[in-house]
Amino acid sequence: MTKSATKVLVTGAGGFIGHHLVSFLRREGYWVRGVDLKHPEFQPTDAHDFQLLDLRRWENCLRASEGMDEVYALAADMGGMGFISSNHAQILHNNALINIHSLEAAHVNRVQRYLFTSSACIYPEYLQTETDCQPLKEEDAYPAAPQDAYGWEKLVIERLCTHYCEDYGFQTRIVRFHNIFGPLGTWEGGREKAPAALCRKIAHARLTGNHDIEIWGDGEQTRSFCYIDDCVLGLYKLMRSDFCEPLNLGQDRMVTINQLADMIAAIAGITIRKLHVPGPQGVRGRNSDNSRLRQVLGWEPGISLEEGLGRTYPWIEQQVRKSVSVAVAT
Repeated sequence: MTKSATKVLVTGAGGFIGHHLVSFLRREGYWVRGVDLKHPEFQPTDAHDFQLLDLRRWENCLRASEGMDEVYALAADMGGMGFISSNHAQILHNNALINIHSLEAAHVNRVQRYLFTSSACIYPEYLQTETDCQPLKEEDAYPAAPQDAYGWEKLVIERLCTHYCEDYGFQTRIVRFHNIFGPLGTWEGGREKAPAALCRKIAHARLTGNHDIEIWGDGEQTRSFCYIDDCVLGLYKLMRSDFCEPLNLGQDRMVTINQLADMIAAIAGITIRKLHVPGPQGVRGRNSDNSRLRQVLGWEPGISLEEGLGRTYPWIEQQVRKSVSVAVAT
């Protein structure tokens, strides 16, 4: 089937990754339907068809995937560490409904391929207690012990996708995201991730002259961060592959949150004073092992953290500048 004849559904198309993925698939020549509870916040969607649907409801999932050839399942109730650590019941309830209904509806509607977006949050907390931790391999997921409800739900749906593939021959793909960042994403309000939050704080510091930056914990917790353009390309490559097992998608370069803040401050051209305050930090250390990614796809993310931040910070500063101007005007 040609690209132009292939109809693709992206759930969560009003969110950060989903919005970028819709644009990527449209450029590739696919017919794209986007579904979400909301339209993209920062620019219009490129989807041919965009529907506002609550995918916690079975009938809406049936409607969303009707007539579709492929589904990229990105819809989720999620956010940064502050949100994930304090909304366990809401996250587990909403995401379980979304994903169980979406998967079964795609199967009923005879979708050819279904890609489920999981998360590095599925990995056991006991492997992430040190800052200088070993990179996480896909097989490290078991014995299971995710830190929070968000990770548990993702792991259960991974198993469900695997069983749909084994029992029904339904072609599923499973990707585990490792901290995706970039422009056109949530940057305030409590659901933003660490790179966006730090970009916002540092932009505000630059614009106001107050260079004190609050960082949760001691700032020595470690992570790897993957730029959005690499993420959507990796998703596409995985969908086109024949690999049905879970696969990491992220950078394998680990940095501390303090280092991340310094990188952003350098881009902003200011010197910051870090104020370490109490707050949720997640696991102590996490990094992606990309061995299987390279083996399966013959590819891995190539955009450096510095380059990705260099593209992201100016956009977030522009948003902060608007908000500061509004505050001054009022």
